[in-house]
Amino acid sequence: MLKGSIPALVTPFKNGKVDVDALKRLVDWHVDQGSHGLVPVGTTGESPTLLHEEHELVVKTVVEHAAGRLKVIAGSGSNNTVEALHFTQFAKNVGADAALVVTPYYNKPTQQGLIAHFLAVAEVGLPIIIYNIPGRSAVDMAPATMAELAKHEMIIGVKDATGDLARVAWQRDLCGRDFIQLSGEDPTAHGFNAMGGVGCISVTANVAPALCSELQEATLEGDYGRALDIQDRLMPLHRAVFMEPGVAGAKYGMAKLGLIEEDVRLPLMPLADETRAAMDAAMTHAGLIN
Repeated sequence: MLKGSIPALVTPFKNGKVDVDALKRLVDWHVDQGSHGLVPVGTTGESPTLLHEEHELVVKTVVEHAAGRLKVIAGSGSNNTVEALHFTQFAKNVGADAALVVTPYYNKPTQQGLIAHFLAVAEVGLPIIIYNIPGRSAVDMAPATMAELAKHEMIIGVKDATGDLARVAWQRDLCGRDFIQLSGEDPTAHGFNAMGGVGCISVTANVAPALCSELQEATLEGDYGRALDIQDRLMPLHRAVFMEPGVAGAKYGMAKLGLIEEDVRLPLMPLADETRAAMDAAMTHAGLIN
């Protein structure tokens, strides 16, 4: 099963290009820090600004370098079903464990359109995690729609970024207890698991992977008191990371730790001074820096 702390991995850049050496070091670091999986080329991996060949380079590099040490869920979604099929087939060909497929953004398909899109991608034969994030995609997959898709053997779970904890119980009822529910919102990850979730595809885990892993393991063991203590340490960081687009906050924090360059691609920008100060304070509160 896919569960635990699964960082939505940033894509490191250097001099405007994908920094493959840094990407490999990040995979090793996450293994050492106890992350349970990785999502290359999700939104936090700056998928909207990667060229197709860069997208495939990142997925292939992460899968090959992970070498089975942790699960790899390749970002392969698009608002173009043909493109989503292409990226999902590529992920399968290079050995990814699953694909993360976002609800088609901008097009605002109907619920029937969502069903047709996901059933088409599922025919590739790679396990699919639905990514439901209405705040970015402008379409919300209804629980009843998800329940219909969950009947397909290759559609195995959801990354839920609605922020609505009642959804977890609702989807658990409609989709079944074996349907994998992963939080897509760091601040509510603790409560998400209490409602029936089993993990988090996390932005904060780019900066604090060990703490995020410990929190997830505590909830999966039923030790919500210990998990809450960890969440108290992480909450200022959750807030600071998302003061501006999450990838910019995550990359700043990682650069502060000496892991990668801070570079993001336009139209994203480096953090404002106020946000940098908030990140510094939050990382100090979490015990990540002095």
